[in-house]
Amino acid sequence: MKSRNGISRRTFVSGALSTAAVALMPKISLAEQPSKAAPTPVPPQRPRMGQPQVPMLAVPFPLEQVRLLDGPFLDAARTNQQYLNSLPEDRLIHNFRVNAGLPSSAEPLGGWEDPSCELRGHFTGHFLSATGFMYASTGDEAVKAKGDAIVADLAQCQQKFGNGYISAFPESFFDRLREGQGVWAPFYTLHKIMAGCLDMYTYCHNQQALDVAEGMARWIGHWTTGISDAHMQRILQTEYGGMNESLFNLSAITGNGGYFFTGMRFEKPAFFDPLAGHRDELKGLHVNTHIPEVIGAARRYELTAEPYYHEVASYFWEEVVGERSYATGGTSNGERWLSDPGDLSKQLSVSSEECCCGYNMLKLTRHLHQWTADPRYMDYYERTLFNSRLGTQHPDNGFKMYYLPLQTGYWKYFNSRFNSFWCCTGTGSEEFSKFGDSIYFHNDHEAFVNLFIASEVRWPGKGLTIRQETRFPDQEGTSLIIKANAPVATGINIRIPAWAVDGGSIALNGQMLSAFSSPGSYLKINRTWADGDRLEVKLPMRLHTEPLLGDPTQQAVLYGPMVLAGRLGTDGLTEQMQYDADHGETQLAPEGTPRGTMAVDVKSLADIRSATWIEPVAGETLTFRTVGSSNPTTLVPLCRVFGERYGVYWKVSRPRWWQS
Repeated sequence: MKSRNGISRRTFVSGALSTAAVALMPKISLAEQPSKAAPTPVPPQRPRMGQPQVPMLAVPFPLEQVRLLDGPFLDAARTNQQYLNSLPEDRLIHNFRVNAGLPSSAEPLGGWEDPSCELRGHFTGHFLSATGFMYASTGDEAVKAKGDAIVADLAQCQQKFGNGYISAFPESFFDRLREGQGVWAPFYTLHKIMAGCLDMYTYCHNQQALDVAEGMARWIGHWTTGISDAHMQRILQTEYGGMNESLFNLSAITGNGGYFFTGMRFEKPAFFDPLAGHRDELKGLHVNTHIPEVIGAARRYELTAEPYYHEVASYFWEEVVGERSYATGGTSNGERWLSDPGDLSKQLSVSSEECCCGYNMLKLTRHLHQWTADPRYMDYYERTLFNSRLGTQHPDNGFKMYYLPLQTGYWKYFNSRFNSFWCCTGTGSEEFSKFGDSIYFHNDHEAFVNLFIASEVRWPGKGLTIRQETRFPDQEGTSLIIKANAPVATGINIRIPAWAVDGGSIALNGQMLSAFSSPGSYLKINRTWADGDRLEVKLPMRLHTEPLLGDPTQQAVLYGPMVLAGRLGTDGLTEQMQYDADHGETQLAPEGTPRGTMAVDVKSLADIRSATWIEPVAGETLTFRTVGSSNPTTLVPLCRVFGERYGVYWKVSRPRWWQS
């Protein structure tokens, strides 16, 4: 059964596991699992670094082995690189030094990093992660040096506290958390800092960063000791980010099972149990509080092979993608799931969708794809990356969005350089630093080409380099050029997207191959590759529509995987309304109310599905225009719309036969 987004609604459960993985499972069926409480936590054996207990069918090539080539993703990465390099390190570390009683003459940052904001310090953690990704992706020594300097400052602050604690706010915030007093997510901020240190260790080989992370973990372990499970569950009602994931990762790096046990304290059975039992009880939840928790569950599954956590992660993904996502692949409205599954009919607004949610759903998708090598995960990844992520950074300055409005007539709204620092500023800085992390996967025997992004991947173990030359999506296909030190026998799997319903073709060294593959699968080519071998892949795209879940009278138009936005002009729109001014609300000002409508009359269901009211504009790439309308509207990919009002969903009239 196909859902929207072209993703199968089948459950990725035990059938996706190898025999070796099944052998690791306890002798308990899903039906026998308790529905009111998670399995009794048992400290696992110390996981070995780099040795997950679940066989991975495909793993991503390291960022260091992938380089972007000229194209929209390299352009966006360079803009983000300039943005990161524009942020002074002394201002990023200022609040930490003040909190530790160390001198600082730097001017404080504003917005969510203001000295009066309780979430201060979170962006510095994001910055460290982005630094690690950027260095691995580009070799930029300047950004690495800035990250190293911040880590050294953090270590100095941590030494001043003397107990492993490190943050930009006092330990008393955690007293308030323990006592049930209001406080803005202190563990959320600690997670960002710990994750940033782990990424600095992993990608920049900074041993001091690992030492800081271990000190933090020891402090957290001490803080949680003596707190009952029931009390801990009350504490976890306050957002804590992906603390479980980071502690699991730290345990895997160091082999210290104590960190793993601490990570287990950051789990909510009341949230996980329904998912393990395949029940959608997500309505009303804060979205980006819970996606990171599921990423932690996915990481626990990889390190222990506990089937409970497989079910939590895989079922959650299916429900969010199939029942709670827009055509863009994004999810949430006003940061929450406000409706029942399968019904987004009243969920279009200025605050649908939150950008952090798209970032974290891609992280989760990456995990699940490793377990299965199922191309449908990458169909979703492509949809979300191109439509929900790529267009959320301003191409002129690297500023990021908080929400991607989907109500017709709104526009894109960005942070300021020194006075915003939203959560999505942080995740966006990370996203645009690591575009190479999911283009190519591999196992011992074969490579997977998942995304059509101009890039090059080195496979030292095979003495092989795959260079991908493409202008996708302007070009309907891609070219793969092989560089080989010597002839090498291996397989190359090329994703044939679910949207490629008109077929396609492939040629090897100019010779058309008779075989192809169906949409939503991999086309595998096994051969002994020689230097200079070239594959030409053609993937025709076409116009089609996709209904808003719960309301077939609202239709988004796509060309291949690209969501098209109707351009609605700049009436009443000023530059001030497009940028956050000292954490202001100018996007919601009265003069900023949405303007413009997008409606169309249709005669048949076929007209709706094939978007017959839209046609390409001759001589212009990825540009379309409505036909038979008194007010023609131009459509372009949503990711290319900046500085103007737009609309994504068209109001489609109901023919008489439909109304009956």
